[in-house]
Amino acid sequence: MITPVILCGGSGTRLWPLSRSHMPKQLLAVHDEATMLQATAQRLANFDATATAPIVVCNDSHRFVTRRQLIEIGEGHAQLIAEPSGRNTAPALTLAALRARSLHAGADPALLVMPADHVIADLAAFQRVVGVALRAVGVAPGAKGNGSNGRDAIVTFGIVPTEPATGYGYLKVGGTSAFDPAAYALERFVEKPDLERARQYVASGEYLWNSGLFVVRASVWLRAMATLEPSMLTSCEAALAMANAAGDDVLPDAAAFAACPSNSIDYAVMEKLAGMPALGIDGVVVPLDAGWSDIGAWDSAWAIAAKDEHGNAAIGEAIFEASHNTYVRTTGPNAPVIACVGIDDAVVVHTPDAILVASKDHAQDVKKVATVLTERSDSRAQLHRRVERPWGWYDSLGSALPDGDALAYQVKHLGVYPGQAISLQLHHHRAEHWVIIKGIATITLGERVQTYKAGDHVHIPLGTVHRLANEGDTPVELIEVQLGSYLGEDDIVRLEDRYQRT
Repeated sequence: MITPVILCGGSGTRLWPLSRSHMPKQLLAVHDEATMLQATAQRLANFDATATAPIVVCNDSHRFVTRRQLIEIGEGHAQLIAEPSGRNTAPALTLAALRARSLHAGADPALLVMPADHVIADLAAFQRVVGVALRAVGVAPGAKGNGSNGRDAIVTFGIVPTEPATGYGYLKVGGTSAFDPAAYALERFVEKPDLERARQYVASGEYLWNSGLFVVRASVWLRAMATLEPSMLTSCEAALAMANAAGDDVLPDAAAFAACPSNSIDYAVMEKLAGMPALGIDGVVVPLDAGWSDIGAWDSAWAIAAKDEHGNAAIGEAIFEASHNTYVRTTGPNAPVIACVGIDDAVVVHTPDAILVASKDHAQDVKKVATVLTERSDSRAQLHRRVERPWGWYDSLGSALPDGDALAYQVKHLGVYPGQAISLQLHHHRAEHWVIIKGIATITLGERVQTYKAGDHVHIPLGTVHRLANEGDTPVELIEVQLGSYLGEDDIVRLEDRYQRT
């Protein structure tokens, strides 16, 4: 039995301004039409009929958009674990392993652990290597059974290097594994090297890039945690024991999980395997050559993008004149054309509220921009102009602060998904005016409930209880004009809310 585990955490600050903490890269379509999460969830399509629905571990703040994206690709039955706080990858995998054991009583599923922010171009090659990894832990692809006779091994996928990269950790491989001739013993993990050492590693043929992809049986991972990180295991067990459920979503107890140490899979377990033979768990490496990228920064986005004869790549409308090896991305409603003249080895990224211009050589430094914005309390470090909400989204079109006798105003374009509803709420400092531009909205205004169609409008006086619901099967869109002395998001008094935000 195979259970895919998708680790959907991280903020992706090196891909600012496209990736931001409230909508990070794994939830965005960075490379293909599908989001990176969706592409990851589809990676085992038609691979193994015994594979269970995936377990997805994400931050609680991303729970609704994560669930919505999974439903869009037919993975509505995925198990979703919403972490109340970030604790790195080792606790995330521990939560998933515990959940897998509880979902499949008496079984010991093989967990295929995949970060949600990777690109793999050759799915056939990836699936072949997954088959090797499964055999290395004693689980034959397609075989039924509980997996209780599997081997005590943790398999990591080593990426065959294409260059002496300094942005990845490396795996030193030993001799052929006794489990499978296509697998190798894991000798040791190596931290990100400088350029000269990276060249030596690649030239030796003994090192592979560390991918962050793993295959391990649930019982083996939990045994490793019991020995190497017992407090982490105890905290995860407690958090799940006191968890709340919302459909197929598991909400671990916040206080119990807050006590969990933070650590990565590599530091907590993998780096210790070779030096602890008494643990009885073998570290195994399977080479992977399948067009892999973690799109960690904009230079790697350029590397995997389609290019013209001068090495230029564009997503959106761009003009290149006497420019070479440059990456342009221009997105959003009414996105402008980007013209590059005499520019080489550059990155230009446009979003509706920010523009990044950087040298590809300094792509790793883009995360410093997000840090500067955070220090300034500038919301553009965390939020896009279009902000996702459990019920839909809003796009801020324009605003102004109070000036003399003039009130503050803000104009938003809102979208409410079918079957969703804004909370029953009121405001102390602002009135609102709604103009429906698409769909049929059911609007509560005080004691009155009425439907409105495109072209209709409704005024909501200050302090009036109101709600908008979409009871149809097509989206509702509206223009909202706010007018008052204060327009902050904290001037929302929620009286009822189906998303547990009261």
